[in-house]
Amino acid sequence: MLKPLTNRVVIKMIENEETTKSGIILTGNAGEKPQIAEVVEVGPGKEVDGKLEKMLVKKGDKVVVNKYSGTEVKYEGVDYIIVKQDDILAIAE
Repeated sequence: MLKPLTNRVVIKMIENEETTKSGIILTGNAGEKPQIAEVVEVGPGKEVDGKLEKMLVKKGDKVVVNKYSGTEVKYEGVDYIIVKQDDILAIAE
């Protein structure tokens, strides 16, 4: 498993599936890049002025991320993105 350092978060994008009126399923590849992801792993936080910055997301959270942020990584055949916590815009509940 990938274990992120400092304030980084490993996420996996959630495929968008759209169904047209005629019942054709369009996967995420057919449209715009998805922005919703699932948190896979969370780093321990970053030290700022001698204090550990709290991580606001946890494993399993669904999050909204900046469209083109992070570093794409393929690990054991699965595509992940490593982003800084600052690139996460919201938690989807």
